[in-house]
Parts: sequence; C-alpha cells; structure tokens
Amino acid sequence: MSAAALAQDAKRRAAETLLHVLPLPGREAGWARAARASARTRLLEAGAPARRDEYWKYTDPAKLIAPVAAVGDSADRPEVGSQFGDVRPLKARFVNGRFRPDLSSALEQDGLTITTLGEVLRQDIGIGRELFGVLEAAGQEKVARPLAALNTACATEGLVLHATGKAAKPVHLRHDQIGEGASLMRHLVKVEAGASLLLLESGTVTSKVVEIDVAAGGSLHHVRIQEGPRAPSATHVFARLGEGATFKTFTLTADGELTRNEVVMEFAGAGAVGHIAGAVLAKGGSHVDNTVFVTHGAEGCESRQVFKNVLADKARAVFQGKIFVRRVAQKTDGYQISQAVLLNDGAEFLAKPELEIYADDVKCSHGSTTGKLDETAMFYLRSRGVPAAEAEAMLVAAFADEAFEEIEDPVLADAMRAHVALWMAGRGTAERGAA
Repeated sequence: MSAAALAQDAKRRAAETLLHVLPLPGREAGWARAARASARTRLLEAGAPARRDEYWKYTDPAKLIAPVAAVGDSADRPEVGSQFGDVRPLKARFVNGRFRPDLSSALEQDGLTITTLGEVLRQDIGIGRELFGVLEAAGQEKVARPLAALNTACATEGLVLHATGKAAKPVHLRHDQIGEGASLMRHLVKVEAGASLLLLESGTVTSKVVEIDVAAGGSLHHVRIQEGPRAPSATHVFARLGEGATFKTFTLTADGELTRNEVVMEFAGAGAVGHIAGAVLAKGGSHVDNTVFVTHGAEGCESRQVFKNVLADKARAVFQGKIFVRRVAQKTDGYQISQAVLLNDGAEFLAKPELEIYADDVKCSHGSTTGKLDETAMFYLRSRGVPAAEAEAMLVAAFADEAFEEIEDPVLADAMRAHVALWMAGRGTAERGAA
C-alpha cells in the first residue's frame, strides 16, 4: 500500500473512532436519520483531519479529535450587559451542551419562532429538511470539512430560529462549559424574505455548527464573543444568501488554548451582501485559526473579509481566506484583508489569502500584513507624556478598529472596543506583576 493510501486509511480509522466515542442520536424522523447517515459517509470518505491536509497545515487538529476533557471557566462569566454593552437581548443558555430553559428568557416574540433542535428532528418540519446538514454538505464541495460532518452525524442539542418578520429583540445564545466532557451544538437559522434578526453568541463548546439561510431581502447580523476557552474548540458557520440578502458576522476571540473558526458563505442570489470580520487577541501560548471560504455564485454580490490580530508572548494566529468566483458571478466585488500586530518577537501570524476567479467582470482584492506597532507613533505619544502601556493600548485600538467598523450596531461595536481595552489593561497588569 502506498504512503498516501496508508495515510488515508489512518484518517478513516480515526474518523471511525470519533463516531464510536460520541453517543448516537435517539429516535428521529426518517429524513433526519438519512441526513445523519449521509454525514457519516462524508466523514468516513474524508477521514479525520490531519496536519498533512492543505487547510490544516498551520493548525494541528490532533487536540480537536482527541478525547476531550474540557474544563470550563465560564460559570462566572459576566452577564449580558457587560459583554454586549447596553444591548438587552433575550437569552438562551446552554450548560455543558444542554439547553437550560430554566436559566433562559421566555423566547417568544413577534416575527421570530424558536424551537429546540431535538423537536425539529423528531418531526416532519420543513425548516429542518431545508437546512439540517444541507448547507454543511454543500460546504464540502471544494474543501473537506470532516469536523462539520461529524457534528451533523452526532449533535442533538441546539435551537432552530425562524425569523418571519423584524425581530423586536436580539437573541443571545450563551454557551457555558463547566467541568469535563465534550459538548456538541447545532443551531439552524432561517430568515425569511424581508425579515431581520440580530443574533449574539458567547462562550465556547467542543464542536458547534450553525447553518444559516437568509432569503431574498432578508437580513441577519451575527456577533459572537469567544473569551479564554481552556479546551480546544472548533466552530463552523455555513451561510447561504438569497437575492438582495444581507449577512454580516463578527467574531471576537480572546486567548484560549486552541480555537478553530470556519465560515463558509455562498451567494445564491444576485445583489446580496456578505461581510465576515473578526478580531483576535491572543497571548501566552494561545492558537487561534480563522478559516473563511466565500463562493460567489450569483451576479453583482459584495463580500468583505476583515480580520485584525493582536498577538503577544508565544501566541499564534492563522488566517486562511478564499474568494471563489463562479463563471456566472459577473460584477462580483470581493475584498479581503488580514493583518497582525506582534507585540513581541515570540508571537507569530500565518496567512494564506486566495483568489479563484472564473468570471471576467469582477473586482477582487486581497492583502495581508504583519508587523510591530508603529515606532514613530509610539515615540510621538511617549514624547507627549503618555505612559508606554497606555500608548500601546491606544495604537492597538486604532489598528483593530477597521474590524469593529464591520459591526452594524454602533453600541455593539463600542462593546467590542471595550473588550480590547480590558484585554490590553489586563496584559499590562500581568507584565508589571511578572517584572
């Protein structure tokens, strides 16, 4: 057997082990069982991710597929107000991968229906058939995403959000991991034509997949915070945009052992707008990987990818971003930028920007930079009496601001800026203590 065949056999055996370790779902409708069977086939054909895979060469997936002993510290996480500023959403809380209605708000509101994933999978409900595993499967077309297929095969907990009008209040999905054990979450989001929703998320889980469908003229804004997860975490967002739809997502990731975020977005209707942005704050030995794949499959759509990384100590950040333009997607406007500031010599930023274009009337660009803070600007601030730590924080805030400008709600944008200020203040305190 060749070396390549041996490697693929090892990947398949690792995938089989993952399926055996995780519990099997209970009684479900026939269509749900069929979706899970299809996902298991995808997983076994691709095999578990390995460092030799093209989109894993910067991030070792071993910790993401090893038996999980997650120790969470989110029990004392600040409440919603301090995380998202003055925004007061309805809260759906999950503890150790289980929905806790007793710790959640009453989720009913005009223009939005919320159902548990388990209830949808047990019944013949259209939204489940339309979304569960469907967008994940489509997202495997160009790049294998075995961890997402594993989630489809095994995840039983989550919510199904169906926006039929303008939701009066945002919804906050709060995930708390307390103690040991793996947690798998799956959320489905359907935004009907002309409807709109603001979705907030916080916390981390072992594996989370969100499948999002935004119909013609619909709008979904998504903001999430990942702060200091102690255990490895892998998330996937699959989004499909109809004609004239708008989808904007922003992720703030602060520290943590190993975090891998994948966003896969497809333009299925003309004139849609999709923005994917993020900020990474990493110190110590943290490793944060943002991997994005945008498919332009319709005419006249606009995509933006904006990622800013602030790295200290021996932290590492990865950005892999691709814009794929099909032949039919004329008049595409695609923009991608990934930048990093290294606060000391031990930090590292790895970037892999890509364009694959088959249309001839497009405007696409990508760029990536890595460097230290501007010494001239630092000298200017210091010469006017600004202390070193404060000057550094001011320059970091200015550097990261382009990512925060991608957030639609200015209150939420200011809340994210506050998180950066707190992180910088905490880092300064730690450095003074070490000295």
